[in-house]
Amino acid sequence: MSVRVRIAPSPTGNLHIGTARTAVFNWLFARHLGGRFILRIEDTDEERSRSEYTDNILEGLSWLGLNWDEGPFYQSQRLELYKEAVQGLLDRGLAYRCYCTPDELDAMRDRQKAAGLAPRYDNRHRNLTADEQAVFVAEGRKPVIRFKIDDDRAIVWKDLVRGTVSWKASDLGGDMVIARASDSEGVGQPLYNMAVVVDDMDMSISHVIRGEDHIANTAKQILLYEALGGEVPEFAHTPLILNKEGRKLSKRDGVTSISDFRNMGYVAPGLANYMTLLGWTAPDATQELFTLEEAAKVFSFDRVNQAGAKFDWDKLNWINSQYLHHMPVAELTDLLVPQWQAAGYEFDAQEQRGWLEQIVTLIAPSLTRLEDANELAKMFFTATVTFSEDAQTQLQKEGVKAILESTVAALDSDTVTEERLKEIIKSVTKEHKVKKGLVMRSLRAGLTGDVHGPDLIQSWLLWHEKGEDRDRLNQALATL
Repeated sequence: MSVRVRIAPSPTGNLHIGTARTAVFNWLFARHLGGRFILRIEDTDEERSRSEYTDNILEGLSWLGLNWDEGPFYQSQRLELYKEAVQGLLDRGLAYRCYCTPDELDAMRDRQKAAGLAPRYDNRHRNLTADEQAVFVAEGRKPVIRFKIDDDRAIVWKDLVRGTVSWKASDLGGDMVIARASDSEGVGQPLYNMAVVVDDMDMSISHVIRGEDHIANTAKQILLYEALGGEVPEFAHTPLILNKEGRKLSKRDGVTSISDFRNMGYVAPGLANYMTLLGWTAPDATQELFTLEEAAKVFSFDRVNQAGAKFDWDKLNWINSQYLHHMPVAELTDLLVPQWQAAGYEFDAQEQRGWLEQIVTLIAPSLTRLEDANELAKMFFTATVTFSEDAQTQLQKEGVKAILESTVAALDSDTVTEERLKEIIKSVTKEHKVKKGLVMRSLRAGLTGDVHGPDLIQSWLLWHEKGEDRDRLNQALATL
């Protein structure tokens, strides 16, 4: 069997991490079995669908490296195909026009609720006579189209994640609406379950991989596949992504869209790696770092969990940091230059490329997210030193003024190299008969304005290259 899977986001919002994780699992499964990964945009909700959301979805999937083989296909351009399928069900007596008004449906649900029953449509218009229909038409009622569901039926399928799943048709809420209201003769806009099934049949989808919140839809859709004469695909219902309280991750939890994660400084390989682990465990359970291509070689649904996957910020940060720490300097510099430009730092990206790469080499081991580089590199783009409280305390210690003065004097007469800086530190330490630690802490406080930071010698060389090291030490002396 040729494996064909699809991701079918709705452009009613930005690409959500839950949708993106589903896309990752679809992509891994298709690549593992040499299949096709298809992109379909389910944009039939005219009121909520927006072109900017479509753009966000396409950009997000591309950024993550989830390249699709076919599409994007847009449901809004396939309406006639759906209407034709609905009409076919009407012609065969498998669907019918329902003329119930919203008030009548509300009254029906209120009675059911008062009786302690689950709300459901009672199929009251399933067998209307032509005369009864004519009365409703004369009243100006616009009918929806409902698909007949046999309440005595049990819908059973073997789920790739959950094993055998059985659903009572009587629990599906009665005959389901498959098309919106229309005139008495036509077919209105088809709804989600109908459009999805028609698309999956038309695109020969072999496996439907989606979140467990779609299980009830799957039961309904299996009935539609059968009614339309289509081959029922295999299903895999993946665990939901949960917040720390164990509830489904939602906008209330803050950052949930892929573009938000990108803006926060997470890199695509790191985020994709983390999403792969949200519900799936590699054959080597100790392995947590791998590319999408590496994961695809060993991906299977027998290692996908049924339990929800809790979102763990600490783990995401650790994975992202590993990608930043091991990223080639040139590649990381390309990512950080726009960050620094947006922060307002002034530099010539082309002429100072070598200097910028030296900064990146220096701060990369301290990065968790790209945005961390703004604060870590700020001192290299700012000529004025801002002294922290700890730095001021260090500078006020006995003997520090003399240490800084001797260092400045040594800089006045010597060409600065890494070896020469080490010699200066050694000479000043010996001259003032102090411990090397005091000299190093004092120089760090004077040059950087803080008592913690990246390698002192390498930082010092960067300032010397700009001719700012002596001036920074003089700024520290001016505070004493």
